[in-house]
Amino acid sequence: MAKPIFVLNGPNLNLLGLRQPDIYGRETLADVEASLFRLAAELGVSLDCRQSNHEGQLVDWIQEAREAAAGILINPGAYSHTSIAILDALNAFDGPVLEVHISNIHKREAFRHHSHVSTRAEGVIAGFGTEGYLLALRRMAGLVG
Repeated sequence: MAKPIFVLNGPNLNLLGLRQPDIYGRETLADVEASLFRLAAELGVSLDCRQSNHEGQLVDWIQEAREAAAGILINPGAYSHTSIAILDALNAFDGPVLEVHISNIHKREAFRHHSHVSTRAEGVIAGFGTEGYLLALRRMAGLVG
């Protein structure tokens, strides 16, 4: 069986649907994952979805992906703007990486305009709400297929 695509979500994404719904929408992370699994079945790929508020846990999962994943779809949340550790882990991963942001980080506070992760990602999807995950999965399926 082919390796799964890791879908990694960073801090506060467990609060989707509750936290700032005017920015992030009303869909929960469980809703997003259910949509991803439906699309993955159509595309013939498998997924492994995970969320953590802890930077080290995300680094551990990215390192695990070196052997276990075909690609990484990541929404690092606020760690996008601060984590060299996540960037370094992604740089040690040989497969494709796609970065997703629910909001358009370039229309928000200035500190959100730069993402360290973007320097490693093959592509970045931002500002399409939770639909951005589906767009990224379609692209990832093409990259790993």
